[in-house]
Amino acid sequence: MLNRCLVAIAMTAMGTPAAAQTTAVKREVVEKAATLIEARYVNPKAGQRIADTLRRQAATLLAGATPDAFARSLTAHLRNLSNDAHFALEYDPTANAAAEGDVVDPAELDRWYGARVNHGFEQVARLENGIGYLDLRVFAPTSMAADLASAAMSLLAQSPALIIDLRNNGGGMDDMTRLLAAYLLDERREMSASYDRPSNLMERHFTPSEVPGRRFGGKKPVYILVSHRTFSAAEAFAYDLQAMKRAVIIGEQTGGGAHPFAYRPVGHGFILSLPEGRSINPVTGRDWEGVGVTPDIPAPVDAALKRAILEARNAALIPYIRSREGR
Repeated sequence: MLNRCLVAIAMTAMGTPAAAQTTAVKREVVEKAATLIEARYVNPKAGQRIADTLRRQAATLLAGATPDAFARSLTAHLRNLSNDAHFALEYDPTANAAAEGDVVDPAELDRWYGARVNHGFEQVARLENGIGYLDLRVFAPTSMAADLASAAMSLLAQSPALIIDLRNNGGGMDDMTRLLAAYLLDERREMSASYDRPSNLMERHFTPSEVPGRRFGGKKPVYILVSHRTFSAAEAFAYDLQAMKRAVIIGEQTGGGAHPFAYRPVGHGFILSLPEGRSINPVTGRDWEGVGVTPDIPAPVDAALKRAILEARNAALIPYIRSREGR
């Protein structure tokens, strides 16, 4: 399965860091990366161009006195060639991906999504006038955090308006984006599909019909705060709800990462994050790759919450005023 954020890697013993610093090893890593990109990168023409460039420039890509420096250098080169921020090369002498696809190791999942970050649920609060506020820093897998999602959304369900803060959210897992979206809707809705280049298959995705706990529902106002740091699955959540006209997006243009990726081993402790898919929204027919999510209400990142509170206060007061006036 393709991923939108850091997903765990199977842990196995590897060689020494010194072995990874040799020119021969680096050449092998570059060639394996080129072969994988050629065969699996989401855009075949771009993948061929990137692979050809890597092979042609191999001699100049071996810079970096350490494996980490080499990985950073190749990462920067791949992103420059592709303008795809999901590309990355990582180095860990004690880790390697499985030969085929991703293997989810519980310890690694916990590292990115576990108790240390409270599964991404940074803050749940009721602000002035009972306005609900959720500060979410990562979209953890539902297998780890569905109970927290239910608890948070149940606490916020009675709010007259809701602010979801994704300004510091770099992504995560799509199953959590669909679960949280379901709490903001009254019925099952379609979200962005995913196309996988290696299999040439497209999979449609829907919010769950039933959710544990209480729904916020599909009628009350929702505001989503975003910044240039908002990326990947966090962008998917904002983009899809904006396309449904279910949420108002406030803040800065987001990072522009719409390509789900997979970890692929390239040997000697190096792991290539390879974008192999793309998102297709059922309303727009497009995604946010390279351009980001455009806010409905542009605002500096530090002023976005204040602006959302003002918008929410005004929107929540309208039904109250109308009821008092007998309208």
